[in-house]
Amino acid sequence: MADFPAPGFTGSPLVRIDIERDNQPYFDTALANPKSRLLRLDGLSPVIGDDGGLSWGSLAEADPEAPLALLGLIDDAPRFVSLSRIEKGGPDPRMAMIQRCAGMPAGDAGTYAAARSLVDWHDRHSFCPNCGRLTTIMRSGWARFCLKDEGGCGTEHFPRTDPVVIMLAEYNHKVLVGRNRHSMQGKFYSALAGFLEVGESIEDAVARELFEEAGVIVKSVRYITSQPWPMPSQLMMACIAPVESDELNLDENELNDAIWCDRDEVRAALAGEDWARFHMRFPLAIAYTLLTAWVNGA
Repeated sequence: MADFPAPGFTGSPLVRIDIERDNQPYFDTALANPKSRLLRLDGLSPVIGDDGGLSWGSLAEADPEAPLALLGLIDDAPRFVSLSRIEKGGPDPRMAMIQRCAGMPAGDAGTYAAARSLVDWHDRHSFCPNCGRLTTIMRSGWARFCLKDEGGCGTEHFPRTDPVVIMLAEYNHKVLVGRNRHSMQGKFYSALAGFLEVGESIEDAVARELFEEAGVIVKSVRYITSQPWPMPSQLMMACIAPVESDELNLDENELNDAIWCDRDEVRAALAGEDWARFHMRFPLAIAYTLLTAWVNGA
């Protein structure tokens, strides 16, 4: 098996204790536990502690008007996050989030990813999409119910994850990287990616996306690894797909360039060499992991 680093935002030490989420006495006891800690957030970005990891504070710091969600346990201590409303507008917080997570221990980044996605989901799902009524936070912050005894339809809603395939087309010992028209400039390139559509397998989505964006025909698909991407909540599924030809037909609405690179060229990009044909924007992103896996023989 090829050697490659664990994807960013994975490896959290959080024990999620799903079995206790419907247990209100357990939640109340956790609230009263002097060892309980609150994850400090700056909007949706993490606050960094003196040790370079996540910063945890007392539950007394929480907004008294906002409910709390019980994330789980770390070192047997209950860990909470505030479900405060998120202010809209202003600068895009994603770059600040990535920069703050870049030097964070891997486990801390994974814990933050879970918390951020949960907070963002609650902020965007206050109302039932089935009947339009205001929903109630349940299961220690891990669900919202449209309660019938409050005039709702009884539908239960749980945090969702959007599946995304991210893949390298492979031909003659080279892989394809592209520059997205909407988010990349200069020498920044990455693996191609796209959302799974309804009724698709991972393999079907990889083949469709590579054909739609680059015009290449997939022969087979091999799965490599996955990553939760908390912006807002996606599951990135990384694959490599040998294709029939290196001839390209780019979708210019999505890509303004794509290049085939051999292993030496990819190694140079991963290492940040000046002579590299392309650069990687975010080592935390699974594209970095995927390219590293390919270089090492995946």
